[in-house]
Amino acid sequence: MTENLEENYSKANYHSLQTRGKNLAVIFIDFANAYFDFGEPLFGGEGCRNALENSKKLLAFLRNFDQIPIVFTEVKYKKGGTDGGAFYKKVPALASFDEGKVSQKTHSELKMINTDVIITKQYPSAFFKTELETILKDKGVDTVLLTGVTTSGCVRATCVDSISSDFVTIVVSDAVGDRAPEPHEANLFDMSAKYADLMNTDEAIELIKKTYSSQ
Repeated sequence: MTENLEENYSKANYHSLQTRGKNLAVIFIDFANAYFDFGEPLFGGEGCRNALENSKKLLAFLRNFDQIPIVFTEVKYKKGGTDGGAFYKKVPALASFDEGKVSQKTHSELKMINTDVIITKQYPSAFFKTELETILKDKGVDTVLLTGVTTSGCVRATCVDSISSDFVTIVVSDAVGDRAPEPHEANLFDMSAKYADLMNTDEAIELIKKTYSSQ
């Protein structure tokens, strides 16, 4: 094999850009205190903190557009993970998301309002065993932008299920984060190749402006 990765992916037309739709939604995935408290086993360090800062910027801009559905997801388990199945057993640190724990709550720097959609889940994808797909399609959404933590976990799982649910999917690359750069970059690369387009926060803001300027 003399073919390099770029040549191989080019033959398959990976990283092709999608045609964006007219009705956007933005999903803020699992910004729980567990990823930002140094004492927690799921602490995500600088990568998750950067995702939070850029997501705050995006959220502040979105508050100017009442017509864009804003979705927050949270992981929440009954005490002891009786509703967590094999996932809870595989990852003991998921106990941080037991109901009633401070670590389970969404970080206070992301201010939710009563018109936001809240999706509670027990598994990585925001779509799996939730009403998210139905909610978005009822609102006429055709394009979904993803922010959140972690890139290699719940962001990726949600990304795959988003395109599988027939939404044009965009990952806001600097508004997602992971505890190490290697899984973050590898998963961004793979999502870009097969499941989503990548935009940074400023580009996402420009897309929103362009999409809604004539509406």
